[in-house]
Amino acid sequence: MPTRARERLMQAAEDLFYAEGIQSVGVERLLAVSGVGRASFYRHFASKDSLVIAVLQHRDEHWRAWLESTVTAHGGGPLAVFDALAEGADNPGFRGCAFINAVAETASPRSDVHRLATEHKSRVTDFLDHLIEEAGHPRHQELAEQFALLMDGAIVTAMREQTGEPARRARKIAEILLA
Repeated sequence: MPTRARERLMQAAEDLFYAEGIQSVGVERLLAVSGVGRASFYRHFASKDSLVIAVLQHRDEHWRAWLESTVTAHGGGPLAVFDALAEGADNPGFRGCAFINAVAETASPRSDVHRLATEHKSRVTDFLDHLIEEAGHPRHQELAEQFALLMDGAIVTAMREQTGEPARRARKIAEILLA
């Protein structure tokens, strides 16, 4: 049963943090939604902060796997990244990037949250670099960094506009960069 308690806490935290924000969700709410007792919570996590770190680590792996499979489903080329983002942003529960949101809630650039967000964005940029290099572009690293910036901008704008259109507009810009 302890493993299920951890899984329930992780799932409740991931859902609530993404939908409502990390700071607005307290331990009491996590316990109520997950159905896990306080003692069990502290058996698995030393604090809410340690739960936040575990959730972000899980989110990184899950989201990057989603991105890779969705890019493949959209043809596998570098521009398919924006098709994937548009698809994700068109979902009713879309609330932007969990890492951008977490950094926005965290004041210190020396925090674990900031470090995890930086690592996540670096891994995404590496994925972009790989896609662009495979497509035969000699400036793949520079283009990967530009694509990452376009992605972040498209995600934030899609969150504000509540549509995948910003990702489709970013795709048009990316096409120009690849030309």
